[in-house]
Amino acid sequence: MLQRLTVHTPAQACLVDITGEVQNLVRATGVAEGTVLLYVPHTTCGITIQENADPGVQHDMLMVLRRLIPRNDPAYRHIEDNSASHLQASAMGFSHFVFISGGRLAPGRWQAISVAEFDGPRTREVLVKALRDA
Repeated sequence: MLQRLTVHTPAQACLVDITGEVQNLVRATGVAEGTVLLYVPHTTCGITIQENADPGVQHDMLMVLRRLIPRNDPAYRHIEDNSASHLQASAMGFSHFVFISGGRLAPGRWQAISVAEFDGPRTREVLVKALRDA
């Protein structure tokens, strides 16, 4: 069953940890062994799996994306003036998967699942589908 997770992003550019919410959705499915697919159906918001123990990592990720893809570049042609947000989200990606083992997510030791906002603050949606192993 496809589930939907609503995420409120607090800033123009930020990472919002959704690991706990995804775990709760997985638990509700009863899937003990399998994979959870995560998809963000937005063009200025992505999803990432990254370290969450040190907040400096999130800061650095956003800083590098701002440097590589700056806002207010006069060469951008998008009429809504948020081309940088589209490009940054594309660089981050719109989907991920995580294994499920023993009814729990099985990320790496320091990993967390985060929505990557680049055009906020907004209310976003993450589509979540837990699949049982055959």
